[in-house]
This record gives sequence, C-alpha cells and structure tokens, in this order.
Amino acid sequence: MEIPDPGAWPETESEGVAVQLRLRSSVDLEDSCPQVLDTVTGLDVAYDKTTDRIAATAVTLDATTLAVLEESTVLSTVSFPYAPGLFAFRELPSLLDALRALKRVPDLLVCDGHGLAHPRRFGLACHLGVLTGLPSLGVGKTGFAGEYTEPGTTRGSASPLLENSDVVGSVLRTQDGVKPVFVSVGHRIGLEHACRLVLALSPRYRLPETTRQADHLGRQALKLVSALAD
Repeated sequence: MEIPDPGAWPETESEGVAVQLRLRSSVDLEDSCPQVLDTVTGLDVAYDKTTDRIAATAVTLDATTLAVLEESTVLSTVSFPYAPGLFAFRELPSLLDALRALKRVPDLLVCDGHGLAHPRRFGLACHLGVLTGLPSLGVGKTGFAGEYTEPGTTRGSASPLLENSDVVGSVLRTQDGVKPVFVSVGHRIGLEHACRLVLALSPRYRLPETTRQADHLGRQALKLVSALAD
C-alpha cells in the first residue's frame, strides 16, 4: 500500500514533542470507519532483549473469520532514545515500511499501544492514522494516561478512562475474569465503535487476534535472526 513520505524523523525528545503538538490537530474524531469491515491490520513491534534490533510487523486478517490474509515483517534497529510519551518514534519508521509492503489497503489499523490516551492526546494509533489516513485505534496492555475505576468482571464490561474529566479511552474486559485492556481512539473512529470491534477481534483471548498474530510474527522473526547469528 502507498503511504506518503512523512519527511525527516525527529532525532531529539524536544523535536518529537514538537511533531506531536503539530500533528495532533489533524486527528479526525468523526467516525467514518465502515460499520462492516472486510479486512483489519494489526501492528506490533518486537524488541530483541540483547541488542537494539526490532521486528515491526503488519498482519492483515479477514474481519469476519479472523484468518490471516497477508503479513509483512521489517527488521531494523532502534534509532530514537527511550522517552515516555515518545515511544512512537522508536517504532513508526519500521511500522510504516511494514504497511508499505502490504498489497491491500485494510479498513482499519489496530495498534499495540494508545491513541488519545496519551499525555499530549497523540499516541501511536493517532500518529499512524494521521500518516496513513486510515481509521485506527489503540489497544494497550497497560494504562498510560488517565484514571479509571475497575470495570465489571464479565466480558464486555467497561469503564471510562478519564484525564482531567475528559474521556480519553475505555478500560474494557475482553474475557471473563481476565485483566482489562485499554482501548483508545486513533483516527476516524468513535470510542464505542472501537470497543465493539476490539471485542469482535477477541473471541477467545484477552488480546485481539490482530495483536496476537502480529506479536507472534515479530517474535518468530527475531528468533530466526538470532539463530542465524549464532
């Protein structure tokens, strides 16, 4: 798929913050995501524990059967310093390359991370949505910004994720009795719609199949590279 070149990437934390502040006004909070999806692409980045190598993955699923239709992996090294709230700049260049390698354009991007649930309201899901123009949402394993009360213990229970009285996401229980996930809007989708889709993508496990498949692909790629290096 074709994605416009975003230009030079920031090299410092201050430059990264400036990019987020400049682009966050481009986030579209109107829900124009199709109500019935054909395809959905999960995005994830796996980190090698002993080197600075990463594997960025994009896996496209059939939105109904959740069968894998297409996948791509990009191996690279981290080029941006670790800083809370700026994690996207460690992953975005490789994730965009992984998306470019896909033949079909998906209806929705699902990121392993956050969207509006971010100190500057511009997490990874927002950034990817703005750069690609596609509807996007984030599903975080842990919370990053905002406060909440614990949702009920049954699948589908949810509570609002609040920051300064603003709803920035939803804390959603995807399976009975498991830890909730943190769902937030990225671009061109509403929060209720996002939560419905996350539940549909999580028929058996805590994490949506988009994240599970992308995570597995990245881990396998790093294992293979490590084995070849030995």
